[in-house]
Amino acid sequence: MTHNDSLLILRGSDIRELLEDKTDEIVKAVSNAYCAHHAGQSFLPHSVFVRFPGREKERIIALPGYLGGDDEIAGIKWISSFPGNLDLGMSRASAIMVLNSMQTGRPEVVMEASTISAFRTAASAALAADILHPKGDIDALGVIGCGLINGQIVRFVASLKRKIGKVFLYDIDPARAGAYRDALSSALGGVPVQACASPEEVMAKCSVISFATTAVQPSIARISICRPAATILHISLRDLKPDAILEADNVVDDVDHVMRAQTSVHLAQQKAGNHDFVRCTLADIILGKQPARRDDSSVTVFSPFGLGVLDLAVAKLAVGYARAAGSGIRVSDFFKGT
Repeated sequence: MTHNDSLLILRGSDIRELLEDKTDEIVKAVSNAYCAHHAGQSFLPHSVFVRFPGREKERIIALPGYLGGDDEIAGIKWISSFPGNLDLGMSRASAIMVLNSMQTGRPEVVMEASTISAFRTAASAALAADILHPKGDIDALGVIGCGLINGQIVRFVASLKRKIGKVFLYDIDPARAGAYRDALSSALGGVPVQACASPEEVMAKCSVISFATTAVQPSIARISICRPAATILHISLRDLKPDAILEADNVVDDVDHVMRAQTSVHLAQQKAGNHDFVRCTLADIILGKQPARRDDSSVTVFSPFGLGVLDLAVAKLAVGYARAAGSGIRVSDFFKGT
């Protein structure tokens, strides 16, 4: 990164144009970030949650971090989640990232980050599905929560070159589920998509299930309703009750980070008095230190807290493409006089 008074601004439209067709590169960047974090080549403070009295579904989170390696990077993501925005015709989440120079400490890039966040979340989920789920086609993919994140997860899972036979989905809003059904079927080239009456119905029908909801209190009591060897991508972290977690083969992204903020695994830890129910991290499996699954029949649950180093990895990718293409807005004298 150069040493000058300028600031590069990347809008959401810039990020989408730069990364929309880069699913393979994003998944690889996320995998590499997991491995670098596992190797201690990162600094990742706990995320800071800003909450508001009487408004349990709304929050703003700060995720600072540093990711080392051949091209080190540091910065922070500031992301809000306001589910009521959907009724206003706006996205639930909005975010911004600031990336700092590793030579001067000055902010060098300010970028729209809800797209970065969605892509890194989807890439993490797709990577987990590819690593954890038995090889071969995915005969039935389950989608619980019909929002932006699950839409991206389906797109990234489809990019894995595993054929998806059917998609079963559920949303608390039937109208949203209906619109989502039509959009997914078109995006997947005519793959049959069916709306279900409950999350449990989706779980019973599918071999891979993705939870991406706005739940703040767990509601799913059992995973025994799932098919043997099913894989649950527990992206929203607060859908499964502690007993459901305790009966699963549990894989996380970072044990310390995920045992916070009343996630389902945090609640399970409080109930069990320990976190021995977590078998390993995804990086342990990527690096060959643990097998992909505990056995051939258990339901495996991947619960990723969402590490800020993943945002940094995908942001670094976007900035590299932006500089090469001359994308974004350059404010040449942002720091002039300082």
